[in-house]
Amino acid sequence: MFDTLRSVLRFRRFELDPVERRLLRCASVEDLRAAAKRRLPQGVFDYIDGGAESEHTLARNTAAFDRLEFSPRVLQGLESIDPSTTLLGKPLPMPLALAPTGFTRMADPLAGELAVARAASAAGVPYSLSTLSTRSIEEVAEVASGPKWFQVYAWRDRGMVKEMVQRAAAAGYEALLLTVDTAVLGRRERDVRTGFTLPPKLGPETLLDGVLHPGWTFDLLRSEPIVFANVAGRAVGDGSDPVSLADYINTQFDSSLGWGDVAWLQSVWNGPIVLKGIQCVDDAVRAADAGIPAVALSNHGGRQLDHAPPPLELVEAVVDAVGDRLEVICDGGVRRGSDVAKALALGARAGWIGRAYLYAVAVGGERGVARLLADFDESLRRTLTLLGCSRVSDLTRDHVRWREVALEA
Repeated sequence: MFDTLRSVLRFRRFELDPVERRLLRCASVEDLRAAAKRRLPQGVFDYIDGGAESEHTLARNTAAFDRLEFSPRVLQGLESIDPSTTLLGKPLPMPLALAPTGFTRMADPLAGELAVARAASAAGVPYSLSTLSTRSIEEVAEVASGPKWFQVYAWRDRGMVKEMVQRAAAAGYEALLLTVDTAVLGRRERDVRTGFTLPPKLGPETLLDGVLHPGWTFDLLRSEPIVFANVAGRAVGDGSDPVSLADYINTQFDSSLGWGDVAWLQSVWNGPIVLKGIQCVDDAVRAADAGIPAVALSNHGGRQLDHAPPPLELVEAVVDAVGDRLEVICDGGVRRGSDVAKALALGARAGWIGRAYLYAVAVGGERGVARLLADFDESLRRTLTLLGCSRVSDLTRDHVRWREVALEA
């Protein structure tokens, strides 16, 4: 009996490193989300995790991927798997990019965007820095040797926008992203309920929450103040005093953004421009007509207009309308390499992730993001193999089909 017992008993070595211990328990983005929820104060987690109003669009973004089924081709005699592709004319090891997310130091108070940029560079995928980042254009450029993109909003102060664009060019950023879906800020009701501000404040009403999340609170207290690094010291305000994000954006951003502003941006930037936030076929066609090389089909992660369409459901129609005049990036609900494969089968060039890497950086910093990107690569390779595809270019609409969903009574 003892010999039998000894032959089957296996004890995992206790991991002394707390970061590695957290990451070992995470097998998926959903696991990272659960771990981030345990580690972050409620207001911070809800800001990252939440969507607009009833969060209908937030839920539909991921549900769209569940509704799209695979149709594998077996016995293909595959000898190797190559997930590489090109995006904006540049080679990529896999069809994935990191979308811009503001205020990343809320998830990781010490390194923030620096941790994400280093992990993206190591993986060779593009990292997009937000205008409202908590590390500056130059700070990120110092640590990121891989492809870097810079995202801009339509600030009322166009001179400041031009100055930031020039800084990005001087720092080696390869592409510019114009977010076009934020004329005003969507109503994010989780933030209303928690009274969330930027940067997050620690006061009597949040003291207990801080005590219950000591790791994050300790990191926040020993880091320098969180500010909007790219506009530090400017009259627009840099977040050094806590502000409501809705008040800040609704007073500083230009709600009259139009196609003339796209042309202006083309005149001050000598490189590719991606329009982020396209949500209908007509706007994608107009972008192609304007010479825009790529659009990101995006509803801002379900954080702006509730009941906007899920990006995945737009891919086929947009690709059919624009042909090869521009590239399509699918942003919203991407959680696995298999999700990227689904978007590519419909005609997208790449997938974009935002929340996924915020969960990862909250749980494990740079190592968390590196592990996440490795998981995406592994998942994509496995999916290609099981579909009978050697390359991502082999993916076609024949490899997927939409599953009918019964209407509720």
